[in-house]
Amino acid sequence: MPMLESALMVILPAAVMVVAMAVDRWWGEPPTWLHPVVGMGVMLDRLGRWAAPWASTPDAGRWGPWWRGALGWCAGAVAVAGLAALLTAWIASWPGWAQMLVMGLLLKSLLAWRMLREEVLAVEHSLNVSLDAGRAQLARLVSRDVSGLDEAGVREAALSTLAENLNDSVVAPLFWFAVAGLPAAALYRWANTADAMWGYRGARHGRVWTWAGQWAARADDVLSWLPARITAALMWMVARGWRTSRWSVLQAEAAHTPSPNGGWPMGALALLLPVRLGKAGVYVLNAGAARPQPMHVQAAVTMCGRAAACGLWLLAGWATAWQAWQLWGLT
Repeated sequence: MPMLESALMVILPAAVMVVAMAVDRWWGEPPTWLHPVVGMGVMLDRLGRWAAPWASTPDAGRWGPWWRGALGWCAGAVAVAGLAALLTAWIASWPGWAQMLVMGLLLKSLLAWRMLREEVLAVEHSLNVSLDAGRAQLARLVSRDVSGLDEAGVREAALSTLAENLNDSVVAPLFWFAVAGLPAAALYRWANTADAMWGYRGARHGRVWTWAGQWAARADDVLSWLPARITAALMWMVARGWRTSRWSVLQAEAAHTPSPNGGWPMGALALLLPVRLGKAGVYVLNAGAARPQPMHVQAAVTMCGRAAACGLWLLAGWATAWQAWQLWGLT
C-alpha cells in the first residue's frame, strides 16, 4: 500500500467521526423515512408483537416470551450489523474522500446530539410559558408519567434524560464505532432502541412484556457498561469535578439507580451542577443539593456539549492510533 494511501486509511475512522458530528451539528436528523433508528423501531414493534402478543394474559408463562424476545433480538441484531458490514465492505472500494463522507453520514444517523440538546432546551422554554406546556414538552422525551411533576420536577426529568442520553445517543455510538466500525455502532443502537421499546414495557403491559424484554435490557446493560463510565469521566474532566468532589462519591451516587449504567452520567451531572436529580419512588441523586433552576438547564447543556466534543476528539485519537497499529504495527 503506497504511503499516502496508507496514511489516509489511518485517519479515516477519525475523519468519519468528525464528519458525523459536523453533520449532526449543522443539519440534524435525516428524514423519518430514511432514518435507520426509525426503521429499527418499526422492526422491533413487529418483532415485539410476535414475542409478546397483545392478547397474552399477565399469567402467561415466562419462558415462551423470554425465548421469543431473545430470538427476535438476536435475529434483528444479525440483520442490522450484517447490513452495516455489507455497506462498509461496499464503500471500502470507493475513493478515500467518498468513504469519509458516506460513512460519516451513516454514522451520524446512529447518533443525535443536536436533537437531544434542542429537546431539553425546549422543555425549559415551554416552562417559561406554563407548567402544563413544560410537562407536555417533557412527555416527548421520557416514558414516565409527568402529570404530577412540579416545575423543578420537570427540570429534574429533563436533566436526567440529557445526561443519560449523552451516553446513549452520542458517546456510546462513537465509542463502538471507534472499537469495531459501523457494524458495532449499528448493533449498539439496535440494543439501545430495543431496551427503550422492550426493556421497560413490563410496567405498562404486564409480566409477559417483562419477560420478553429481559434479553434486550441485559444486552443494553452490557454494551453500555463502559461507555456510560466514559461519559461520566468526560463530564468530570470538562467540569474539573475533582475540585469539588471525589470519584468515589460519584460511584456511590451511581449505585442509587436501578440501572447499572444510567446512574453514572446522571450522578455526574447532579454532582457537577450541583443539583438534586430524582425520579419519585425510584432514585434520588445528590439528595442534599438544591433542586434545579432555569440557569442549571443551560449550564448542563453547555457541560454536556463540551463532554461530547471532548469525547469525539479522544475517541478519534484512539481510533487513529488503533488503525495505525493495525496497518503498520502488524507488518
